[in-house]
Amino acid sequence: MSAVTVIDLRGATRSSGLAIWGPLVALWLIWGSTYLGIAVVGTSMPPMLANGFRFLVAALVLGGILVILRGPRFFAISREQLRSVATMGVALLGVGIGTVSMAERYVPSGVTALLIAVMPLWVILLRMRAGDQPARLTLIGVAVGMIGLVLMLIPGGTRPVAGGDGDVVLWSVALMFSSFCWAFFSFRSTSYVFPKNTLVTTTYEMLFAGAALLGAGALRGERLHLEQVSTNSWWAWAYLIVASIAGYTAYTWLLGHAPLSLTSTYAYVNPVVAVLLGFLIIGEAITADVIVGLTVVVGGVALVVTGERR
Repeated sequence: MSAVTVIDLRGATRSSGLAIWGPLVALWLIWGSTYLGIAVVGTSMPPMLANGFRFLVAALVLGGILVILRGPRFFAISREQLRSVATMGVALLGVGIGTVSMAERYVPSGVTALLIAVMPLWVILLRMRAGDQPARLTLIGVAVGMIGLVLMLIPGGTRPVAGGDGDVVLWSVALMFSSFCWAFFSFRSTSYVFPKNTLVTTTYEMLFAGAALLGAGALRGERLHLEQVSTNSWWAWAYLIVASIAGYTAYTWLLGHAPLSLTSTYAYVNPVVAVLLGFLIIGEAITADVIVGLTVVVGGVALVVTGERR
């Protein structure tokens, strides 16, 4: 199949054919695996500092490789491009990862995943407000995917949480804001001016996200005690660095080359991957409710993919 391109509502150049599927499947698998990685890291590392250093190191590694291969001038960008990468890095990775890491101290993990997974619904609303009419199958797929998430996550139970009902309400609202923030800036991404090279954009955005999270962690009074960090947390943290480079590069590319409703299906597939990895690696039980939910989620993704293809 040829890689024919069209221009969508947001101004993104849509690539059709096999070009989309490599980055999309990589995004599904890589970001799904980070749930397990973040959980292991959080057992012995402060959340904001750990994720801040994660993005900072990932940016330095990727940037260092590019400097060696292409030279320092490869990273020359304009002021407008600098504002764009700073905005996207802080809004998506900084606010997104930072809010989740903080909210999970109070909000049950199943509820957290559900609140984050409403991102495709925000995208549909933004598209409709902009005058676009998503395909009927796309709308049905979003609804089916949400039903599957409820079936998969709610009945399985959640870990005990600290604080009271007020804390849960506060951080649930924060998660909803974080989800909308991710959807809004993803939707608006084509109105910004970015560097031509996706890897350069990814490097700068991770750099700004890391700086923002480190600053937030310092303001919270977080301290990283290296002697208290477990070996498993170190391995998980190292994996998250690799996942940050590969996953966010794929996402950045997809924002400019694929329908946003198709790209946002990661919100449905990631919990599926996380559940399966939890079962295979740390022995988490997969109940009948989870199996039913997984089946419904996959069906919802299939509908969205079919609707966007049409």
